[in-house]
Amino acid sequence: MTTGLLLVDLQKDYFPGGRMELTGILQASEKARSLLDHFRKNHLPIFHVQHVSLRPGATFFLPGTEGAKIDNTLEPSAGETVFEKHYPNSFRETLLLEALRKQDVEDLVIAGAMSHMCVDATVRAAFDLGFSCTVIEDACATKDLEFRGNPVPAVHVHRAFMAALHAAYAKVMTAQEFLS
Repeated sequence: MTTGLLLVDLQKDYFPGGRMELTGILQASEKARSLLDHFRKNHLPIFHVQHVSLRPGATFFLPGTEGAKIDNTLEPSAGETVFEKHYPNSFRETLLLEALRKQDVEDLVIAGAMSHMCVDATVRAAFDLGFSCTVIEDACATKDLEFRGNPVPAVHVHRAFMAALHAAYAKVMTAQEFLS
């Protein structure tokens, strides 16, 4: 049974100066980097997912822009596969599932952005495809939302989605808990 790391959408547009800066993205990227270092050191499979938005009216992750690139702090190394996606679910219309199966990955450690969108969609899909999932909650980030005129702070969005994933779809833990 092989464990693989899946880093979802840790792209420049989510970082300071980007088109959709997320709350806590710098801290989350530091934790994601610690996971990346651990997986590299132990020669475990690493998969990067990069969202490129083809949706009419999209305002970030636009094709060919600097903001669509994976952040420099988490750049893939030689041998690490990058999957370009166009939907929240990292498996939809990508070769991710085939790559995971080819490397006999059964356990996925997942980190990235946004907690309430692509991380959530990817974890649920992975679970439905039979993977055992671990979400590293402090290596994920999101943003403030609004619902029916009511603001929902990013910390509440993040906690709600982590609680929902932890209820049935994944083990949810911190980077320190996972790495110790």
